[in-house]
Amino acid sequence: MPRLEKGADAPDFELEDQDGNSVRLKDFRGKKLLVYFYPRADTPGCTKQACSIRDSRADLHEAGIAFIGISPDMPDKQKKFDEKYRLYFPLLADTDHRVAEAFGVWGEKSMYGKIKRRIIRSSFLIDEAGKILDRWYSVKPLDTVPQALKAAQG
Repeated sequence: MPRLEKGADAPDFELEDQDGNSVRLKDFRGKKLLVYFYPRADTPGCTKQACSIRDSRADLHEAGIAFIGISPDMPDKQKKFDEKYRLYFPLLADTDHRVAEAFGVWGEKSMYGKIKRRIIRSSFLIDEAGKILDRWYSVKPLDTVPQALKAAQG
């Protein structure tokens, strides 16, 4: 799985969010964007990660960072996750994992002795021009926000 390097163009995408809206990378041109990939909605690690982003909304906005989550879940599952935890930010459905592959986060993961292909939890800070400002592969759920804030400061 090829990984993106700092300074590379972020792969373009267009995905459906939990409300049925089409969301594109280019919608965020002119502002920094935190894109985080998570394996499955409403699982312990993914919930911790999403809630930490929700709870850091003011700090992220103050740093000029918009944010979206991406998983292979269907939009209706994303919607239930959003409503259950009152996330209220875009959760995008990458059901064919095309975007995850483009970002280099679709790979093998060992779970309970079995190897499965799935999203490797990762996050990316994309600059105003669509370039990778920084990236964190295999990120811990609670490290997503602090790393993005630190990278945004320069």
